[in-house]
Amino acid sequence: MTHGAAAVSASGGGSVSPGPALEMRHISKTFPGVRALRDVSLQAWPGEVLALMGENGAGKSTLMKVLSGAYLADAGGEILVGGKPLAIDGPAAARRAGIAIIYQELALAPNLTVAENIYLGAELRRGGRVDRAAMETACAPILARLGAPFGPRAQVGSLSVAEQQMVEIARALHGRSRILVLDEPTTALSARETERLFALIGTLRAEGVALIYISHRMEEVYALADRVTVLRDGASVGTLTREQLTADAIVRMMVGRDLSSFYLKQHADDARTAPVVLEVDGLTDGGRRVHPASFTLHAGEVLGIAGLVGAGRTELARLIFGADRAEAGRVSLDGRTLAIASPRDALDAGIAYLTEDRKVLGLFLDMSCGENINLGVIGRDARFGRLNLRRGRERALAAFRAMRVRAPGPLVNVGSLSGGNQQKVLLGRLLEAEPRVLILDEPTRGVDVGAKSEIYRLIDAQAQRGLGVVVISSDLPEIIGICDRVLVMREGRLVGEVRPEPDPQTGARALSSRRIMQFAAGLAA
Repeated sequence: MTHGAAAVSASGGGSVSPGPALEMRHISKTFPGVRALRDVSLQAWPGEVLALMGENGAGKSTLMKVLSGAYLADAGGEILVGGKPLAIDGPAAARRAGIAIIYQELALAPNLTVAENIYLGAELRRGGRVDRAAMETACAPILARLGAPFGPRAQVGSLSVAEQQMVEIARALHGRSRILVLDEPTTALSARETERLFALIGTLRAEGVALIYISHRMEEVYALADRVTVLRDGASVGTLTREQLTADAIVRMMVGRDLSSFYLKQHADDARTAPVVLEVDGLTDGGRRVHPASFTLHAGEVLGIAGLVGAGRTELARLIFGADRAEAGRVSLDGRTLAIASPRDALDAGIAYLTEDRKVLGLFLDMSCGENINLGVIGRDARFGRLNLRRGRERALAAFRAMRVRAPGPLVNVGSLSGGNQQKVLLGRLLEAEPRVLILDEPTRGVDVGAKSEIYRLIDAQAQRGLGVVVISSDLPEIIGICDRVLVMREGRLVGEVRPEPDPQTGARALSSRRIMQFAAGLAA
């Protein structure tokens, strides 16, 4: 393969290696009853960013766990580092080979200092005691090289998520890692923190580190990747060079079909003639995070709420739902003013809220999918103090099928599912409550492209049924693709409304991303 050198020089990378930094050849992995990987091969070159993409369940995590030594591959495959075959029989062997993987859930000890985390398991000692001063001195140059805004004595628990990520990268570089895997690294980062991470990736690429970047976000792949390898159903579908990257090409490879109607919008175009289902008037928490906010939502309408991180979108949703206490204002449903003192009040009245953090605030991960689906309506199945378990099983199975959850059945533990399928289970629970208004906070965060398409289908179906739907999202193409109009928040205030406008060239009506960003950034006239 001659392409590697070109990729390095095109990206401004470091010194060109005569061959790949990493090769994985014909990797297969079988679990009891499941073949997770089937003859997968990939290459990563020094000084390039290789994006690894695929739907949840496509095999990305399994492949990286084979690389990290967490799993042993089936016989017949091989891994080469620097052109030399390597037997990776455990995590220690991977670390010795210069391979480091930084997962979404960071593996740091929050009660220890930065230096102690970097040296964790390999502490420097003097006279039988841990030499903290020597460790702090030794790791300071690495932190300086990364441009870290903290020192080696800082306690990790006091750092932001982005800074903790930097500690993980510093630990990898301290171990002389030349192959670095980043698994969905921007999930919990703000836009500014993401920019810093991208700059750091550019620095590492220039130093000749081979980076494998796992992400569902197309814009990140466009910004960073020199090449993209796509997995589907445990097999490698192919690799695209930077010149070949298009959204259509990647989506077709990932899902095996053309998603020309990716952003589905089959509900009525203009819901303004429909009755107002939700009215919010002067709702505020006293101006701490949300200033008095007023808007209406029509039956059958998908209303977007956009804004930069920290604009107050989630805080407004929590006030409407009763998760936080409002100091003033009112919420009306179908013309009737509600007294909402708790989420239970809101749900009983007909308002359902999908939290942005499904794992912490939404799902009970140690319970089955069926138990999670039935949780909000379990009282319906009680009679004379006894639960009708059969009715609950039937409800869970019907919701499972309607949501198109990819799992053997409702008895499966929800914590074992992919992000997209977890989100569908949570949506299934909310819809069982038969709400009139559905508030969805970042409904596709951490969800692959195929599951996104299905969630958009579900949103459109609820609007067709006459529900009022509010979508809060940081994904601007998503907001434009599925919403009928958009409210924009900035610094806790609703500062603008954007409706579809005719395109000067085609005449087709569409929401303006430029106008949305002008309001969000405070630049609108």
